[in-house]
Amino acid sequence: MNKSELVDAIAADSGLSKADAQRAVSSFVTVVGDALKKDDRVALVGFGSFSITKRAERKGRNPQTGKEITIKAKNVVKFKPGSDLDSKVN
Repeated sequence: MNKSELVDAIAADSGLSKADAQRAVSSFVTVVGDALKKDDRVALVGFGSFSITKRAERKGRNPQTGKEITIKAKNVVKFKPGSDLDSKVN
């Protein structure tokens, strides 16, 4: 499901117009992104939680040349599903 399909599904399920559903989805993405940028954790009970983990600098290899390279440290978004979401999938 892509973003436009998600907007259509939310509009159909909630009775919102597609424009309102589009604004809601865009707002959700923005707010979660801003919170994670501040190193906050976003938890939605039953759905799951978004958090940031820090990945350390490490050594790697260029697959074409075999030459060793340094991969820079970076922040990575992590999602842990909640129990309700987990039980729907399994």
